[in-house]
Amino acid sequence: MDVSEIIIPGDTPGVEWRLPVFRFKGDDSAAPKVYIQAALHADELPGTALLHFLCEKLRDAESAGNIVGDITIAPQANPIGAAQSHFGELQGRFDLGSRTNFNRDFPLISLRDRNSLIEDLDRYSATDQLKRQLMHVALGADLVLDLHCDDESLQYAYIDEAFWPEASDLAAALAMDAVLLSDGESSAFEEAIGFAWKYEVPGEKHARLPGKLSVTVELRGKRDVYPHMAKGDAEGLWRFLAVRGIIRDESISPSTFAGPAVPLDNIEMIRSPESGTVLFHCNIGEEVTEGDLLATIITRPGMAHGSIEIRAPQAGLIVTRTSDRLVRRRADLMKIACSQPSGMVRKAGTLED
Repeated sequence: MDVSEIIIPGDTPGVEWRLPVFRFKGDDSAAPKVYIQAALHADELPGTALLHFLCEKLRDAESAGNIVGDITIAPQANPIGAAQSHFGELQGRFDLGSRTNFNRDFPLISLRDRNSLIEDLDRYSATDQLKRQLMHVALGADLVLDLHCDDESLQYAYIDEAFWPEASDLAAALAMDAVLLSDGESSAFEEAIGFAWKYEVPGEKHARLPGKLSVTVELRGKRDVYPHMAKGDAEGLWRFLAVRGIIRDESISPSTFAGPAVPLDNIEMIRSPESGTVLFHCNIGEEVTEGDLLATIITRPGMAHGSIEIRAPQAGLIVTRTSDRLVRRRADLMKIACSQPSGMVRKAGTLED
């Protein structure tokens, strides 16, 4: 295993960020190349734990001569966010300096302009340098996996329709409960990678990208960081790498994804109409029908008629739920994957900021 570092100078004197990158060299230059990163949102750590155990398996495979395709891994992809502690709480989702999401505002470029990402880096802030460096590394691969997690959540993924159903092998290997088929229209990391491939020739869009994959994997919830989960998920990624011919393991055979795969237009984003205390009546993983009571919001404690009921707009699977119990108006409470489109208008791109 080769270990190198991406070094990012800070925006103030005396500060420097160092990001370790691990590389396993394959013995077949024609095999797919894979890049995997975790903790781009620095407070989302299930992926970091997964990659710790996956690297153990890959070191053994390397010793046995069983690495076929190049594998590049960044287990903690955001040292800037990891250092942001505010009143004792890690603030890893948004850059406190620019107030932007660490997983937004990636450059939308053509693949042929890849090297422009790391030209004149001194012109950019530390956060933008981080984004450009990560994207440059990722665009050297064929398969790109960005490991995240949700709040309280099932195991699911955002997969651009350009990669589906070929990517069902990843969903099967990781035993995902659901797949959300995205439109590839945001500036999130995995969609910026897909954009570069789709527009390899500027102005000419490829609707399908066989042999490529750029995906956000949501590894359950933030608190789901346990040895058995991380090891199980590492086994899942190992199965995927074997099925794709990136490692040699004759004991692995492809499996079938059995969960729902629904477009983002079919996701009911359940939001709180008022601020208040949340009483949930349903949990993640439950199937609900239209009209089922999902939550009660206590808006005026102690008052007659001081609460609001929130009911399911249609039948579906509860994929995520907030861990907050005091919410603001329009706060996200749940995502429900449904068989029919939502009645709410959705802007292109991701479901959340």
